[in-house]
Amino acid sequence: MALFATSTARNLTLYPWVAFAQGLVFWQAVWFLYFQNTLSAAQAILLYVVFDIAVTVLEVPSGYMSDRLGRRITLMASASCGVAGAVLLATGTSFLAFAIAQVLIGAATAFSSGTGSSLLYESLYAEGRTKEVETQELKVWRFSFVALAMSAVIGGVLAQIAQTAPFYAGTISAIAMLLLVVGLHEPPRANGATPPVARQLKLLRIAFSTPVLNWLFVLSTVMYACSHVIYVFGQPYIFEALVTRGLEGNAPMISGMVSALMMLISVATSIIALRIRRWLGLHAILLLAFGIQIGLMGILALTNSMLAIAFLFLRMVPDSLSTPFVMARIQPELPSDMRATYLSLESFVGRIMLATTLYFASFASSDVGQMAYGEIRALLVWYIVAALVVFATLAVAARRVRLDP
Repeated sequence: MALFATSTARNLTLYPWVAFAQGLVFWQAVWFLYFQNTLSAAQAILLYVVFDIAVTVLEVPSGYMSDRLGRRITLMASASCGVAGAVLLATGTSFLAFAIAQVLIGAATAFSSGTGSSLLYESLYAEGRTKEVETQELKVWRFSFVALAMSAVIGGVLAQIAQTAPFYAGTISAIAMLLLVVGLHEPPRANGATPPVARQLKLLRIAFSTPVLNWLFVLSTVMYACSHVIYVFGQPYIFEALVTRGLEGNAPMISGMVSALMMLISVATSIIALRIRRWLGLHAILLLAFGIQIGLMGILALTNSMLAIAFLFLRMVPDSLSTPFVMARIQPELPSDMRATYLSLESFVGRIMLATTLYFASFASSDVGQMAYGEIRALLVWYIVAALVVFATLAVAARRVRLDP
């Protein structure tokens, strides 16, 4: 049976389920509401900054660990940190306890960043199936986002019962991920050797002198920041919109439903994403995805009506139109002995960018109670202006960069 085969073929069966377990983030739609109710809006933003700083600090070391020690052991470290962080979120009551939990959850994110995709590509390489990389990346994407959709709804319902219930549920999913990772097989390296630091640095310099990788690097880091800006401010935005209708008591459940619809629409988009990519070409579909992100921020900045919540359903559509194709385009350009390090460095820059802007955003937010819509709108305007500048720069540069292989 494929499940018990000691080969890289087993990875192609198991890894989508690892991504599924990792995607069961039951607190995704209620964490901001929970933190701001327990502490304040400003501290809720700062806790996200703590998370992002933790991931940022560990991004490159975790990528190097993955390249040095292996994909499997790094994913095991990710799941273990996820278990510890979820338990502490469920049992903590102070800013310090939540901050430590955020560091652990950040470590879990950093350890999996780039490692899972590297394991997938190297397993395909070992099986002689690298032509399937876009298809396989889309498959993993669907597994992950179906899990995110399910857990968003379930987490919202659980939060109505008990505020800490989503975090206990997240503990169970992290344990499930750990058990699945144990069944993975370490894929062989293309060069069969553990990379010395000097070689990795040399390969990184070569990578950053490649126009295609540079273009994709800028796009990925800025799109990461924009996506998470919508994510961070989406929950207080929903709460503020519900207040105008006297429905704020249902905010956790409604936020969970909104998140679930985000993921399901993203999964539906991924089904036709490959056809859209072939029709438009790589650079056009990536710029389209970026443009949708900017448009969504613009709509949220214009109005806080209930109707605007419907546009939040589209938040993950840009990711489904970009992330699998970016990963598939980057992977063949990178040697296996620095692949995870490069991908972690990409995440590192995106997170630094997001954490820095959110840190300054916390000064413009309420330090008591909920975040007001006026504060959200003022912050979004600054993000929109910056994103438009980057979009225009990438659109001009795309004419000189051959993105399609």
